[in-house]
Amino acid sequence: MPANSHDKNNDSVKNHKSAKVTTFDSEAFLRVVTNQAGVYRMYDNQQVIIYVGKAKQLKKRLASYFRKDVGSNKTRALVKQISAIEVTVTHTEGEALILENNYIKKYQPKYNILLRDDKSYPYLLITAHKHPKLGLHRGGKKVKGDYFGPFPTVGAVWESLRLMQKIFPIRQCEDSYYRARSRPCLQYQLGRCSAPCVDKISVDDYQDQVNLAKLFLQGKSTTVIEQLVAKMELASSELNFELAAKYRDQIVTLRKVQQQQFVSGHVAELDVVGLYREKTQVCIHLLFIRQHKILGSKSYFPTVPSESSDSEILEAFIAQHYLSTDGQGNVQGNIPKEIVIKEHIEQAKELTTLLSEQAEFDVKISTNTRSERAQYLKLASTNAQSALISKNSHKQSMLARFMALNEVFELEGGINRIECFDISHTMGQQTIASNVVFNQEGPLKTDYRRYNVFGITPGDDYAAMAFALNKRYGKLKANPVTEQDFSALEKLPDIVFIDGGKGQLAEAEGFFNQLALTKSPLLVGVAKGESRKPGLETLILAGSHQLISLPATSPALHLVQHIRDESHRFAIAGHRAKRQKVSKKSQLESIEGIGAKKRQSLLKYLGGLQEVMQADIAALSKVPGISQVLAEKIYNALHEK
Repeated sequence: MPANSHDKNNDSVKNHKSAKVTTFDSEAFLRVVTNQAGVYRMYDNQQVIIYVGKAKQLKKRLASYFRKDVGSNKTRALVKQISAIEVTVTHTEGEALILENNYIKKYQPKYNILLRDDKSYPYLLITAHKHPKLGLHRGGKKVKGDYFGPFPTVGAVWESLRLMQKIFPIRQCEDSYYRARSRPCLQYQLGRCSAPCVDKISVDDYQDQVNLAKLFLQGKSTTVIEQLVAKMELASSELNFELAAKYRDQIVTLRKVQQQQFVSGHVAELDVVGLYREKTQVCIHLLFIRQHKILGSKSYFPTVPSESSDSEILEAFIAQHYLSTDGQGNVQGNIPKEIVIKEHIEQAKELTTLLSEQAEFDVKISTNTRSERAQYLKLASTNAQSALISKNSHKQSMLARFMALNEVFELEGGINRIECFDISHTMGQQTIASNVVFNQEGPLKTDYRRYNVFGITPGDDYAAMAFALNKRYGKLKANPVTEQDFSALEKLPDIVFIDGGKGQLAEAEGFFNQLALTKSPLLVGVAKGESRKPGLETLILAGSHQLISLPATSPALHLVQHIRDESHRFAIAGHRAKRQKVSKKSQLESIEGIGAKKRQSLLKYLGGLQEVMQADIAALSKVPGISQVLAEKIYNALHEK
């Protein structure tokens, strides 16, 4: 990677930043800056990085910013704000490209084209195991096995897993579940697993199915069918008609899938990048084609500075999407053999070379496409246009709802941010509080929060609400500030909705009264109607406790319902996950003195947890490693209720 990535090294030049600096001495800086390849970072007078770039020759590239005849308005606006520049020298321009993308993702400079979505793609994984497991994998490829993908969404992986279950009876359960089986599970009864955990199939026969599954995932379904036909004929000739019928059913299912999945084309592997823009709004639609099949697609909405050309946007997308790295500098992008774009990009040669080096095979960036590739590109561009129009339509609808809600509450500065709290529990157990956030574009999921509620009387919703509010805004108690200073901590909402009646709302009122802000958010309780039907909700204003009932057709009410339902969904999801985690925990784990080995001995010797629960002290004491005293302790712990 970089020859020197430390800012204080002799090869790096830094104009020391200070909040007081308002001008930048470009002549003095250019006299000492190196002419090697590297990355530069530009700062404004607030110490914020506003632009990151890379260059084959740093001095030459940086000098171009300070010429008198700079043609771009964007560049002129950028130069006016520069108060300092840092550079980091690298060995090659390729290393500079990777480092540039790492800095862009880390600092999100406002003058760079920003690709927000940085999640890794999911894969199908067949593990290297005596009885391999087929399942979803996301993240680094640390688990030994064969990886297939990438898939554009997790939903596409689950759909593929359901499809594979119908064709190949390979286990999809976790290893811990597999090891604990003493009899076949429901998947075996449904014909979706061959139950290798209890030896219902030989190791060789199971491995044959795994090999067929691998061939299918590699796009060689014709080869799979040929092998299954040969197996069916062999079983039939040996008069093993039951086995022959199983192979026949596999072939029939596979032929149906083959008809659905294949595309009428000859391209084996490529990504097609479609682009559509409206002024400063841009959508990039990525179409994935693997093993002659359209695997899926995904839309991106990068932040683009004004005056950025289509070629600049495509270049930034390819670099950021395919050359992202993890903490160890390893490239995480899923690089195809070919990338199709609509027009030539300036850095095409450099990107192609770098992508080929990282992928360890030849990578091609194609423009001026014809026939099949041109049709794919047209399809991707159409999808990009559709996605951007759909997003704008949603934003306009959400904005209209915000305006309608403000007509109800008449806030002076309008409504820009709304937060909502909800509590979820089962008879006071596994209590979870949720906090969801909406802005004028809709749900702001990056700001969502869940809180594990503890230290209260089980089932006390009022105390749980106070706990959640303290978690969310408690820092203001320790550091009293006005709402203007709150941005230094977190953004203060204009409205806080409390899912509940007057009791929960009173807790919120008391909490914000203690904060003593010069301007607190508007607190509103959302109480369900008598029949709990949508449209009958009543809004309760803090302070006066005035009741507001909106018409069922009101856009303002629809927004409140959306926020309340999202808060409820988020709380329920967290509660269910916590409850499921607790339910999976063995009752034996809570008994002092019973470690993993003793638990295993009890379960194995007696035949399961149900048998342990039913055993008396005498039966428990017969288990190897369990003394009479320990048996009494186990019995009492399991029967104390």
